[in-house]
Amino acid sequence: MKTQTVPIKEKFLSKESNTLSKDASFSASSFANNIVLVATMALLIIGASFVYYLQPDFYNFNQTRINSSIGLTFIIITSALLLFKVLFFFYNVYLYFQYKSIESVNDELLPTCTIIVPAYNEGKLVYETLMSIANSDFPKDKLQILAIDDGSKDDTWYWMNKAKEVLGDRISVFQQPENKGKRHALYRGFNLGTGDVFVTIDSDSIIKKDTLRNLVSPFIVDESCGAVAGNVRVLNNKNAILPKMLNVSFVMSFEFVRSVESQVGSVLCTPGALAAYKSSAVFNCLPEWIDQKFMGVASDIGEDRAMTNMILKQGKKVLFQRNAIVLTDVPEQYKGLYKMFIRWGRSNVRENLVMAKFVFTNFRKEFKLGARLLFTNQFLTLVMTYPFLIFMMYFIIVQPLLFLSSTLLAILIFASFPVFFYAKKYSAAESLWAYAYSVLYTFGLFWISPYAIATAGKSGWLTRELPVK
Repeated sequence: MKTQTVPIKEKFLSKESNTLSKDASFSASSFANNIVLVATMALLIIGASFVYYLQPDFYNFNQTRINSSIGLTFIIITSALLLFKVLFFFYNVYLYFQYKSIESVNDELLPTCTIIVPAYNEGKLVYETLMSIANSDFPKDKLQILAIDDGSKDDTWYWMNKAKEVLGDRISVFQQPENKGKRHALYRGFNLGTGDVFVTIDSDSIIKKDTLRNLVSPFIVDESCGAVAGNVRVLNNKNAILPKMLNVSFVMSFEFVRSVESQVGSVLCTPGALAAYKSSAVFNCLPEWIDQKFMGVASDIGEDRAMTNMILKQGKKVLFQRNAIVLTDVPEQYKGLYKMFIRWGRSNVRENLVMAKFVFTNFRKEFKLGARLLFTNQFLTLVMTYPFLIFMMYFIIVQPLLFLSSTLLAILIFASFPVFFYAKKYSAAESLWAYAYSVLYTFGLFWISPYAIATAGKSGWLTRELPVK
């Protein structure tokens, strides 16, 4: 058969049309993003203005509550909680300004590290993860890389072996005989590892060149450090609206919240996307961790929060390194997002109950008040979930317009802090996604916490079998 040659002019036209198509797609996406942000801001401003015009109705509603014993009790409790939250917030702001990342130590002082990458149905992304690790600015003779395929049903094992072809002896790849869950994949890695420090990295995450050395340096600088949390940012934040929202949310959760927690040596969760653990601290709790049960059922979620709790219980510090950055894939659809949040919510319930058993004991020789305040803040939020849900439902039924307007005003006020925080550190335009995320969470994800509490005993990863994006 004759091969048809494409004229040069047609090739150029083809390239030009592809470029135009991409530009059109980008313009459409940018237009949709702007529509969402403008609509969000319009909604919040209109809601806030309604609060002003409905002042007489708010006054009558509050008077009715004050004249009722149940309503008055609720007002007193919520006022006390609000006061605690405000004082706690200012305490957090103070701690945040005290925080500084620990600078990287030199190559000679860096500890030997075992990097464990568990993977399930990640496809080619696991290859990119492994290559980003191999390209790290870290002494090769101090780095052991272990990739563990947890019985994937796609081509994850193929891409692991492709990485092995490129990296040779620098990486070891293993395949679980069946899908047993992330905890068991990590367990295998811990038992195979020879490093003084274990680093766990999710197989859908990419690290920067200096991430590893920044992440493990606190173990050298502070002997009481048992674990370190990395700084997680969103990898796919250019792809869809939800990742844009989550990117701003993650900056608040990590660069503010975990900076605060680090100042009291009590980061409550070392993220699965990037975390480091002193090997001796891991082996001290490894049997308990792998056999952990909740309500008699083996735990197959929250392995990162569980390990963090067990290391805190040993009296070790858990710190955060703002300069150890990892980019991770997040859900782009609502279904994936709420399933991820349910899993996190269930783990939060379980591990708060675990933490309650040791946080008020003499678990650490050093400063303990900070850890207790962090726990109290989280525990109070859980305890008040159902009372606030009941009040919200009552408010909606009795005064739907008052509920809507006051809620939108509250979002405008409270979401302004993450907006300003992100704007100062990164981008003013992108910071507005914090408002959109708050609206989404308030009206579209408010049910997560009560549902997670009610179903805390349920197991399952939930997002493992979602269709590939």
